Amino acid sequence: MAQENVELVRGLYDAFGKGDVQAVLDRMDEGVEWNEAENWPYADRNPYVGPQAVLEGVFARLGEDWEVFEVVPEELLDAGDRVVALGRYNATYKATGRGVRAQFVHVWGVRGGRVRSFQQYTDTKQVADAIAPQEAQV
Repeated sequence: MAQENVELVRGLYDAFGKGDVQAVLDRMDEGVEWNEAENWPYADRNPYVGPQAVLEGVFARLGEDWEVFEVVPEELLDAGDRVVALGRYNATYKATGRGVRAQFVHVWGVRGGRVRSFQQYTDTKQVADAIAPQEAQV
């Protein structure tokens, strides 16, 4: 079952990379609990509960705020009912034009072929620097 979990998560990244957000949402449990990293711009509504909350609170905001937002998993680790993804974000913030190339760790909880939970860990300083107005840069 664990390898099936890895393939499920791999499919999520593939779908997101193609812009198929609905395919990502369709693989989530109705009660999915989604947490953005502390100090991440979209952690303000943690935890997001349910696919609709993730769509509105995370995915829609990413689309509104970022010119480019690539999520590039470099390694997926099988941890039984969890899958750990190591990778990078490659992104450009619309309002400032500044880019981000930040490491991330995602911990996916999977059961019954559905995503039950998500926890993001990442370099929030890079993102804060990218979104800060120019006069706020030191």
